[in-house]
Amino acid sequence: MRNSAEFSRAFKGTRGGSSRLLIAIGSDREENRADLRPVKVGFIIPRSVGNSVVRHRLYRQLRHIVRIRIDNFGPGDMVVIRVFPQARGATSTQLAADLDRCIALARDKAGRRGQ
Repeated sequence: MRNSAEFSRAFKGTRGGSSRLLIAIGSDREENRADLRPVKVGFIIPRSVGNSVVRHRLYRQLRHIVRIRIDNFGPGDMVVIRVFPQARGATSTQLAADLDRCIALARDKAGRRGQ
């Protein structure tokens, strides 16, 4: 994702969070073109997380983790991952576990809403 409108649309969807991450899963589906829309993923890693080196390391770790889990999302899904300062120094295994937990929470909320 590259513009604020896409990030806003994703945040209108369901969310799941942990102490290190927040995930928001929105939709960019149109009635007859849903299969043609790829999954879009965006990252929000503010300066409060750390300096540029720390933020980019987290970005690379999370990008790799999400790439492996991209099949967990449907066509047209828009996913935003916000990183909190507690993620600084976390291992890839810890981040992966947090991401899985956040995805499950968001999917559970979506199921309760009937989405």
